[in-house]
Amino acid sequence: MKKVVLIAGAGPAGLTAALELLRRSDCVPVVFESLDDVGGISRTINHRGNRMDIGGHRFFSKSDWVMRWWRDMMPVAPDKTADGLSLIPQADRHLLVRPRLSRIYFLRKFFSYPISLSAQTLRNLGAVRLARIGVSYAWACVFKRTPERNLEDFFVNRFGKTLYATFFRDYTEKVWGRHCRDISPEWGAQRIKGLSVVSALRHAARKLWSRAPADVAQKGTNTSLIERFLYPKYGPGQMWHIVADEVRARGGAIHLGHTVMAVRMEGQRVVGVTTKDKEGNTRTWDGDHFISTMPISELVAKMDPAPPAEVREVGQGLCYRDFITLGLLVRKLKPTPQGAGPMNLVPDTWIYIQEPDVKIGRLQVFNNWSPSLVSTPDAIWLGLEYFCQEGDDLWTMSEPEFFRFAVSELEKIDLIDAADVLDHHLVHVPKAYPAYFGSYARFSVIRDYTDTIPNLYLVGRNGMHRYNNQDHSMLTAKLAVDDIVAGNVSKRSLWEVNVDDEYHEEKRGAS
Repeated sequence: MKKVVLIAGAGPAGLTAALELLRRSDCVPVVFESLDDVGGISRTINHRGNRMDIGGHRFFSKSDWVMRWWRDMMPVAPDKTADGLSLIPQADRHLLVRPRLSRIYFLRKFFSYPISLSAQTLRNLGAVRLARIGVSYAWACVFKRTPERNLEDFFVNRFGKTLYATFFRDYTEKVWGRHCRDISPEWGAQRIKGLSVVSALRHAARKLWSRAPADVAQKGTNTSLIERFLYPKYGPGQMWHIVADEVRARGGAIHLGHTVMAVRMEGQRVVGVTTKDKEGNTRTWDGDHFISTMPISELVAKMDPAPPAEVREVGQGLCYRDFITLGLLVRKLKPTPQGAGPMNLVPDTWIYIQEPDVKIGRLQVFNNWSPSLVSTPDAIWLGLEYFCQEGDDLWTMSEPEFFRFAVSELEKIDLIDAADVLDHHLVHVPKAYPAYFGSYARFSVIRDYTDTIPNLYLVGRNGMHRYNNQDHSMLTAKLAVDDIVAGNVSKRSLWEVNVDDEYHEEKRGAS
């Protein structure tokens, strides 16, 4: 009989694992997804034809394998403009090539991101603040904080104390709800590794000397500095619907609305799972392997019989940051120096809101991700992003309350007029970000335990409690399939993904 691989989660990691198993083995993947849609946090929400990308997903990777994988699923559209940027492709199943622009909104002004020494930046900051930034950066270059005990040390060592306090501290505290001194430096090492004042200046200098548009691959560019990326016409969920269709066509099964309630163990092996559907019906499934993308805190709690007490204790202490996004349809933005046309449309894909007097963290402009995300003519479709904790004041607001609150915040910082709002849609995303505090310092207890279970593979962002992008999640899934096909029970290669700038599979020459 063919071996059955049970997979918890139909996000990028779970669906990549399922399709790779079907392509490269005779295993049968059975995927369980608690939501009624595929894609996880990379899904696309459709509200009256206006589509929301939850969190913003640039299809960019330093992994050749991932870039080929995406292009195999969705070909890149032919260029439509003189500068080589695809706008609207002829076919729906094409990837667009999009320009990247993210800026910081601070002091009611726009700053380039990462911060550059442009004339606009110099004017916005003023002579006194610039002098302080320069002195503190020089100090940080000479007097390094060693060892780096927390995220504040990480930022100060790379940007100086004044630049850290100006552009990193408050925003990071919005994201995590904690002071940077309470967060592990590992977060910085994984999310902005290689980025510094020097790297930003080098990148700016290269741009001045080269007028040619950047190649989409951009393998030598820090992820925070990329200039172009691929993007599905109808948002990231389109990619994962195509993948799900191929999984089903090849004989795999995807069960939506099915939550894993128990992970059944016999000795040191997973033998099956128990699921519950939306109607409350439970069912037991047997399997030869189990690939988990579910939050580790839930995995540990649902193991039957229960793991050792110390493993359960660490699992219970893992923390997460939750996420709310409000889709907001407006006739126009308030005028800004770079706003274009009668709608004053700014060119940004998303904007980091650094202002300390509002709670909004980021603002997406969906029109600039893909014009096809917006079905309403002559309107701007925004995504207002808030970082919160499940059960807190933001999380428990009713949709009308949250709508009024969020609109008042954008009015307060001079980005919209409330009279121009046409429609809205609210989305809650629990456990969007695995946190680097709580019991995270003892995470090795869980890893050491789960690594001893030969047929259990932890992959993806929540599956590994690691702040992975979707390409990292896909790579962990690929490596799990590599191990299943080869009969390898070591999990070491999975944990090396996203450890440094060059991804693990590239270093070992995988194709």
